[in-house]
Amino acid sequence: MQRIFLNSVAAVLAAWLMTPTRASAADHRDDEAAIRKAAEAYIIAFDNRDAKALAAFWSPHAVYASPMSGKQVEGRPAIEAEFAAMFKQAGKARLNVKIESIRFITDNVATEDGTAQVVRPDEPPSDSTYAAIHVKKDGKWLIDSVRETVQPEPPTAAEHLKDLDWMVGRWGDADGNASVKTLCEWTANHAFLTRSFDIMTAGGERFQGTQVIGWDPSKKQFRSWAFDSDGGFAEGVWKRDGDRWIIQSTSALPDGRKGVATNVLRRIDENHFGWRSHAREVDGELLPNVDEIVAERQ
Repeated sequence: MQRIFLNSVAAVLAAWLMTPTRASAADHRDDEAAIRKAAEAYIIAFDNRDAKALAAFWSPHAVYASPMSGKQVEGRPAIEAEFAAMFKQAGKARLNVKIESIRFITDNVATEDGTAQVVRPDEPPSDSTYAAIHVKKDGKWLIDSVRETVQPEPPTAAEHLKDLDWMVGRWGDADGNASVKTLCEWTANHAFLTRSFDIMTAGGERFQGTQVIGWDPSKKQFRSWAFDSDGGFAEGVWKRDGDRWIIQSTSALPDGRKGVATNVLRRIDENHFGWRSHAREVDGELLPNVDEIVAERQ
């Protein structure tokens, strides 16, 4: 991912922050407004892919550590060329900046802390935090250096779900006591797992359904949704416990009653897993447990 700012020297920043002549923000309202206005113009120049306009925001001898080439470039002409090369290679991008604070070290030196985000089509956003140093030259505030920490990208849904990859395939009842068939497949980009099941009971009743398993990034947990051939549906919250998955399930039965259950999915080996259900209730009425059923890869 391309980064927008260059790295600053931490020791210099620390020295300035400890300077006893630090000015108060109240003395520099106009200066702070100017820095914020410059940040807004910087964003516009970036979104317009205007390398020349971007370079004008830097001090004449600013040093830019290019995330694209991995080298340092010094001065506005070199910085302009680096941005132009970046835009040519990276294509269209949009910059979001949120300024958290601006502090004045002297009348001509200020620090800025905030977050930056680069957004590109069809790619996850690139997030970072930064600490910028601005210098005032000839009445204009310019970027002199920036220390940036790039935030790691959150794991994708596929990365979260890789612990359930072993479920993919066709499965059947290992004991031959009942007709239980399950097919588990990935959706596109491995964003979800889908399981279709077909069960024939000893009494001759057929029961079919579909389950979708995924990672909920907002709640940071595994969840599933199931829909059966009788018109009922269920939602589950999954939690891993060693080689087992504990699934807290809530369901709506076709007749409107509400059910709850704790289901346990246990991986036995590469070709076998067990499933059982306990703490089963329908409208508060306790139901018998379902002993473990062992499934075998077909």
